[in-house]
Amino acid sequence: MSAPFVFLPGWCVGRTPLKATVEALGGRIIDLPGYGESPLISDFDAAVDDIAARLQPGTALAGWSLGAQLALAVAARHPDKVGKLLLVAGTTSFVQRDGWPHGMPPAMLAEFAAGIAADVEAMLPRFVGGFNRGDARAKAVTVELLKLADPRPSGEVLTTGLNWLRDVDLRVDAPRVQAPTLLMHGAADPLMPLAAAEALAALIPGARLAVFADCAHAPFISSPDDFVTQARSFLND
Repeated sequence: MSAPFVFLPGWCVGRTPLKATVEALGGRIIDLPGYGESPLISDFDAAVDDIAARLQPGTALAGWSLGAQLALAVAARHPDKVGKLLLVAGTTSFVQRDGWPHGMPPAMLAEFAAGIAADVEAMLPRFVGGFNRGDARAKAVTVELLKLADPRPSGEVLTTGLNWLRDVDLRVDAPRVQAPTLLMHGAADPLMPLAAAEALAALIPGARLAVFADCAHAPFISSPDDFVTQARSFLND
């Protein structure tokens, strides 16, 4: 694999849950805006442009969950920067919209956001436990993710990410992706339903979908060996 490989994490839990997977694939992690050393950028489009500016041309770009939405937008809007695209638990829209039933009801996200604003440490185990519902290893995966989760960023950073999940709709961007694309998705993902991945794969020209049976939202922890094998095959193809 000659092109650099870069991975964008998901909301709230940071980079450490992905560290072993990314190291196994010889890549590096770019923190989302406001996490680690990355300054907060509250505008989604500006955040997409900022990430693109940090990539070498032809980068193999991956993202998990919210990171997958950012990666998708980077690939669509900066095609010279992305040679391959790997979307883990990806979707075009996190919430339900007209013509897009494959998401969370907006009222449910609003309720969750209010809970996060009130007490993130109390809500985080419920959030991680919730997105692992249906996973064959749900309890073990939840324990591992909570153990690996980075210290929480500021409330402003968390709210920014939730606002993106509420507002961002990438159905127009997806057909513009030119890079070979692999979607990796847990069959039992309750947060980003499999139907969202199937619909997204249909929007991206030539995209392939790899479904992980008995896995929920974090297949790289639920089924790490299979995940790394399939990701490596795609990146080295």
